[in-house]
Formats: sequence, C-alpha cells, structure tokens
Amino acid sequence: MSRRFTPTSTHWGNFRIEVDDDRVVAVLPYQTDSEPCAIGESLKNNSDRDVRVVQPMVRAGYLENPCAEPDGGRGGQPFVPVSWPEALDLTADALRDTWQTRGPDGIFAGSYGWASAGRFHHAQSQLHRFLNLGGGYVASVNSYSAAAAEVIIKHVLGSPLLPLTRESPSPTEIAQVSKTVILFGGAALKNAQVNAGGLGAHSATKQWQALRDAGIRVVNVSPIRDDVPELLEAEWIACRPGSDTAIMLGMAYVLVRDGLHDEPFLNRYTEGFAKFLPYLMGDSDGVAKTPEWASRLSGVSADKIEDLAHSAARDPSFLGISWSLQRQRHGEQSWWMITTLGAMLGYIGLPGAGVGYGYGCIHNLGFGGRRIPTFKIAAFGAEIGERKATRHRFIPVARITDMLENPGATYRYNGHRLAYPGIDLVYWAGGNPFHHHQDLNRLIRAWQKPRTIVVNESVWTATARHADIVLPVTTSLERNDLGGSAYDHHLTPMPAALAPFGDARNDFDIFSELAQRLGFHGDFTEGRNEIEWIQHLYEATRNDAANHGVALPPFEAFWQGDQFAFDDQLPDAEFLLEQFRRDPTRYPLNTPSGKIEVYSETIASFDYADCAGHAKWFDHDEWLGGRQTKHFPLHLVSNQPRHRLHSQLDHGIASQSHKIKGREAARMNPGDASARGLQTGDVIRLYNDRGSCLAGLHISEAIMAGVIELPTGAWFDPQDWEGGVLEVHGNPNALTPDIGTSSLAQGCSAHTCLVEVEKFTGEAPTLQVFQPPKSCRRQ
Repeated sequence: MSRRFTPTSTHWGNFRIEVDDDRVVAVLPYQTDSEPCAIGESLKNNSDRDVRVVQPMVRAGYLENPCAEPDGGRGGQPFVPVSWPEALDLTADALRDTWQTRGPDGIFAGSYGWASAGRFHHAQSQLHRFLNLGGGYVASVNSYSAAAAEVIIKHVLGSPLLPLTRESPSPTEIAQVSKTVILFGGAALKNAQVNAGGLGAHSATKQWQALRDAGIRVVNVSPIRDDVPELLEAEWIACRPGSDTAIMLGMAYVLVRDGLHDEPFLNRYTEGFAKFLPYLMGDSDGVAKTPEWASRLSGVSADKIEDLAHSAARDPSFLGISWSLQRQRHGEQSWWMITTLGAMLGYIGLPGAGVGYGYGCIHNLGFGGRRIPTFKIAAFGAEIGERKATRHRFIPVARITDMLENPGATYRYNGHRLAYPGIDLVYWAGGNPFHHHQDLNRLIRAWQKPRTIVVNESVWTATARHADIVLPVTTSLERNDLGGSAYDHHLTPMPAALAPFGDARNDFDIFSELAQRLGFHGDFTEGRNEIEWIQHLYEATRNDAANHGVALPPFEAFWQGDQFAFDDQLPDAEFLLEQFRRDPTRYPLNTPSGKIEVYSETIASFDYADCAGHAKWFDHDEWLGGRQTKHFPLHLVSNQPRHRLHSQLDHGIASQSHKIKGREAARMNPGDASARGLQTGDVIRLYNDRGSCLAGLHISEAIMAGVIELPTGAWFDPQDWEGGVLEVHGNPNALTPDIGTSSLAQGCSAHTCLVEVEKFTGEAPTLQVFQPPKSCRRQ
C-alpha cells in the first residue's frame, strides 16, 4: 500500500497523518502551526495491541448471571471474549430492564471526559442522544476542571464560564495597556498545548515574547516557579497552596487603607461593596484583613503584598487566575475575590487590563485573539428536539462516589436541596473516571454497587477494567468526522486514516444497533449513516455561517481538502465586560442587579456555612497551615501533565519517554528531598490516610519547600501490597480527597491534599496497566 496523508484534528492541534501499510509513520503539523505540540507523536501508538480493546469482552461473573446482584468482582475477575451480537444483546437487555423497573433514575450516564475533537463522533453526545431517546438517564453538571468557577461566576458576573474565559486580552494587548501582570496560579505553557475541539495554530510562546519585550512587570503567585514561561523572567512569589484568597484580601485592604480603590467604578458597576467592606476592614468579625494577616496565612511577606497592591493600582494592571485555584476546598472564594479585587482596582472591562479568568488554561483562553466564530458549529446530539428529549435528573459531576454510596441521601447544591438517585446501571463512553475522580480507592468500593456497568472504550483504561461489558470502539484516526470549535477559527476534515483496529466499531454504529434492539433506531439515526451525518452537520454549519456573512466551501471541497482558516471573515469581537464598561445600561450583566455582584443577596439567602454572601477567607482542614502537617507535612499539587492531555495516550511515546523507571515523575524541592535522603531517579512512595502510590522522583528548585508536584493522568494501576492497596504507576488521585468545594458548587477539591513521602525500598511492583487484563474461556 502506498503512503498517504490524511488530515485530522485533536485537542492538542491539527495534523496531517502519514500512513504506510495501515500504520502511522509520521504526525505532521501544518506550516501555520509554528509551535506544534509534541503530544501528537503519541498518535503513532494508536494501534498498540497491548492496550487496545480488540473485541467485545464481558466480565466472567457477570456473564454467568447478568441478572444477579453485584458480586464485588469488578476489577478482579477475568473477562470472557464474546461476539458483537451477544454483547449488544446483553447491553440492550440490561438497559431495557433498568428502564422498565427503575426508570431514567436508575441509569447514570454523565460520562464525563474530553473524548475526541470530532463534532460527530463525540462519545458523550452519542451516548446522551441515545439514552434521551430510549428513556432518559441521570446526568452530571459542571466540570472537574472548573465547577466552582462555573457556579460562582454565574452569580457574580452573570455569564457562563467558557465564553467569559475565551474573552481574555492577548499578551500583545496587555503589553499595550498594562504595566503590571499578576498571575495567580500562573499560566503554564504546558496547558496552552491543548484547546478543546482542535487548534489550527499554537502561538502562546510568540505572544508571551511580545509581553516580555515590552518590559512589563510579570509576577507569578504560585508554589511552582515554572507555572509561567521561563522566557518572561517573571518574579516568583512562592505562596502556600490554597492561600491566594488571603493574599487578594490583603491587597484589597491596602487599597482601601491607602485610598487607592476606585470608588466611581465601584459605585457605577458593582453591587454590594458596602456590605463587603466591614468584613475586609475587620469591623464585622474583629479580624482586619491586613497584609500581616495575609502573610501569616500565605507565607508571603506583608511588604510584598503591599507592593503588589500598590503596583496593581498605580497604573493599569492585569490579574490572571488559573482554574487550579478553584479545585480546592472553598475554591469559589478565589474566583469571587479576584473579581472583587479587579473591581476595586477599576480596570475590569478595560481592553488590555482587568481580569483574565482561566488565563492560559487552554490555548485560546488568552491566546485566541478577538476573531471568535460568530456562527454555530453544528454538533451531533443538538439534533434532538425538545419533543424527543427526555428530562433527566443530575448530580454535580464530582459527586459520583457519594451518589453510588448513598442512594436517597440529600445534599445541597447551588441553592437547592437534592437527593441522590439509586443507580442500577452505569454507561460510560469517551471518558475515564478513574483518572478524573478523587480518592480512587473509595471509588473502587462504590463502583461495585450498580448491577451493570457498560463501557465503550478503545483502550484498557482502569474504567474498562472495572466494567461488566466492554465494547471496543474506534479511535479518531479510524473513523470519519469533522473538527471545529467555537473557540478557534479553523475547520478540519477528518477522514479515516486507518482501518478499525480488531473488531472495534464506532460509537454511532454501536448505539444504532442498540437502538434497533430497543425499538428507536429510526429516531436515533434519522435515516442517515456516518458520512451523511457529517455532511448534514457541515451543511448546517455552512448555512449558519452564511447567515453571519462567513462563506465556507461546499462539502465536497471541504472533505477533499485540509484544515482551513476563516478568521479573515470575522470581525474583532468586543468582549462582554468591555461592552458593560462602555455602557452598563445598554449592556447590563445577567445578574439580579445587572452589575458585578461583590455581594450576592442570592447566595446569602442560601445561608450556607461554607459560602457567604461575599468573598471570604475560610480556614482549610488540610493544608500547610493546619495541624495535619504533623503527620503529612507536604502539600500535593496534582496539576495537568506536560506530555499528554489528562490520561489520553498515556501509553504513547510522548508520555512514556518522560516516565522515571516506568512511573509518573514527581517533582520535589531539594531541601525536602535531602531531609528524606532522596535523590533524582529514586522510586518514592507518597501516602496519607486515603491511600498510597509510587512515583519516580525529580528534584527541582522550581518547587517551593513543603510542596510536591505529581501530575494527573497516569493510568491507575492499584495492586495488593502489604495487606492493603498500592497504586504503582503514579496516579495522584489515589491520595486526593473526594469532598465538594462547598455547598454552593460541590466541585472537586483535589488540591486540598497533604501527604508524606519516603523512598520505596526493595523491588518495585511490575506495572500491569499497559497489558491486557486477564481473560478466560466461557465456563
């Protein structure tokens, strides 16, 4: 077979895939991408037989008696290979029985995860459309990435989070206006490698250079020095993890004390500052939020906090805040407080200044510019009309274990008192909860409770290994699709580059077959096959683009071409907060007051002990300022990895080449390592009361004392060890707490985590996660 080149789109960039003899031999970036992402190299490992699910598999105990009560065998029993008809019959029977006996409340299908970049073969959209048409399901709301921010920002600024985060000034714009940039939680280049739904051109490094060349003061407030690019030569303020809200409160105190807060801005554009002020100055609780107070909590000197406040107020300034700061207990507070601080400075809505929410957390949140698509890019799943869709219950995305453990228990969420449903069947497609979720040892136990778990998966993730029925699905290189995103100005054809691996099928084909068995095949497919759906979605996109003055090529030309850009047909957007600043009467915010809610009567009315009516400091139970440091003196930062997206392609060359002795690499300060007799290259054990895991050690001056960094995404590999369980690969969620941020958002609190570390002596257990699970013949 001659070599051929096929365009594709991924969350870490658009590429041309060179294939020879049905094997990926090269992953080629487009010339327009001057800073291509190395994660793409892992696509060469697409057809790794050791990790791919080759055919339908059913857990032996489940196959013996599918109607039985759970037997506790998930994750331990071998799998039995079965035919597609049998696997689909088993799945359809389980779904039918659950709908008939429990209704939609018996099926959980939040199925959270990034999945692929395609608009048609988006696994969650496929699954949700299928279950909506079949009888309904329990969904999930918000994200692991930013749940606390999603909820609090809707109250404070009245905007959904993602459109707001997309509307951030570029470094070039900031350099033209601001004199000081303070990045709370940094803005790491590793995060700018990715962009949800695809990316036509990476340019973050080049854009940061423009800021450096302008001589702007850049400050990185983070326990990790390289949370900002080295080229910026940023000033590093190493703060205690979880203390950012205290630092912001200390800065706000200085602004009021020294008469630097912008009272005209506060009067015109905000609501409730007068109710926040007594708390800030200590009149309401007897504790003034002085720089000295903030210093005791954060470890940052009072003089430095005063300096930051004066620098930010002296001239226009830009404050950035990362998603990571709200993935902790009371994570809502840092995002509310930076909004309050930005309002006090008076620069919110000023082009090139103000606040950048989630700045740099993915590429086009900060580096996407103002050419934002003005038209809707069609996606599968949106095709279901209100007439066909079934209303369903939901849980906050990070409360899965609570739901499985406590059916019927009540909980609070965003002003509501809700009850957890009793789940008989879990269906997951396009994600990996044994990556995203916290306290995975607890999840393993709760995961045994449903009667049936079905997973559509291309590789043997821990989620697949803990399923009853595993249906092998194609990867994005093995099916046809189209790539595009509301946050990028490129569209990409995605014709299949490879044949399906083994007996893998597309999610669409799987759900079509299940719908046939369950009696709604026509509603699910609407009479279209894969390529007809892709053309349908493209034409819907093309028609809406035309209505907004953007001309896209006919489908035939699109499908036979490469990625193309349409930014030359887009206007420069005026951002929501810029419109609000220009004319708050004509462009009010979608809040009760129409203004920035420094104080929220709505949140105050909820009467939550862990989230008040204004931004506030709450003491943490588990952090370096608490009593638990006696036993667990290191704060674990489980941030995003550099060499993959979450857990995707952990088996690939880009990820594997940066492991240490096969384990995920942890970074630690030299002083902390020396105190424990550790050296770079050692295998270490991280542990606390929730669990333990192994990792390879890299000693680095970029990590502040008292902190250890272990990125997320190593495929979960728990093994029996000394009477307990040891995760042997380096997955930090064996250690992190599974507790909500607060009663308001119930987001994940992964960054509220203390551990201790020791050298692992003896022979480290052999990794099992990159080999197929045990299988057996039918008994």
